[in-house]
Amino acid sequence: MEHFQRPRNQGEIVNADGVGQVGNPICGDVMKIYIKTKPAVAGAKSENDTIADIKFETLGCGAAIACSSMLTELAKGKKIQDALKISRAEIAEQLGGVPSPKMHCSVLAADGLKEAVKNYFDK
Repeated sequence: MEHFQRPRNQGEIVNADGVGQVGNPICGDVMKIYIKTKPAVAGAKSENDTIADIKFETLGCGAAIACSSMLTELAKGKKIQDALKISRAEIAEQLGGVPSPKMHCSVLAADGLKEAVKNYFDK
């Protein structure tokens, strides 16, 4: 409830290095994840780059907002290679559990980060 009532890192990063958008057509949840990176080596993109900032915009249920918020807390300050290891189970665990019918929200959050990283490397 804490991450739903007081979400962390909510909003948009203008000029984000990577943006990922995912959704679930069945429930209608849509998440947009923005990342700003700090390169490990100037001028080169690498999985050793750090996620210096991460924000989200989520249109969905309380579980979707909470999962988005927790994802940003877990990923901020991590190297990309480590942030990509954040799983739906870890997101749910850090929230103190997510009801089974809402586990898809943690999947969306993890997938949103992967899409943002993919967008970062594709640019």
